[in-house]
Amino acid sequence: MTLPTDIKTDYHFRKPTKEDGAAVWELIKGTNVLDLNSSYSYLMWCEIFSDTSIVVEREGDTVGFISGFINPNSPNALFIWQVAVNASERGRGLGTRMLRQLLNRRACEDVQYVEATVSPSNKPSKSLFKGLAKKLDTNCHISDYFTSEDFPSEGHEDELLFKIGPIEEENKR
Repeated sequence: MTLPTDIKTDYHFRKPTKEDGAAVWELIKGTNVLDLNSSYSYLMWCEIFSDTSIVVEREGDTVGFISGFINPNSPNALFIWQVAVNASERGRGLGTRMLRQLLNRRACEDVQYVEATVSPSNKPSKSLFKGLAKKLDTNCHISDYFTSEDFPSEGHEDELLFKIGPIEEENKR
């Protein structure tokens, strides 16, 4: 898919800082679909996990965010916790571009797998991760992970584990 020139050049991808915490919280809140955590958690996330997370700005506004970390139980896996794209930017491949930017960072040089949990009704996330596997020319294995009974209150869906990989170094770019 070829994007118009203005879409290719007007995004600014970078590591988040604690100063981004409030804007990230607002972005997540504005999705109306992602679990909204405390504003403190986003401040901490942007400060401590900045090497494996990404913020995207357009015209001075935060329009995209991915929180990720190297899984301590699988040091070759980048676990993606949340992917948020402002409604005005959806459908432009921004989620995939953020993931590929992350995979090319030094902090992810040993990453061979991308992992994420996705609820069955979250069609955009399912498409994002299946599409990433296709673009990286690798597998996307989906398995049960958390059941609705694992959550403290009723109403939360099951969470399926998406495991993309192995990822060849030359396919990260």
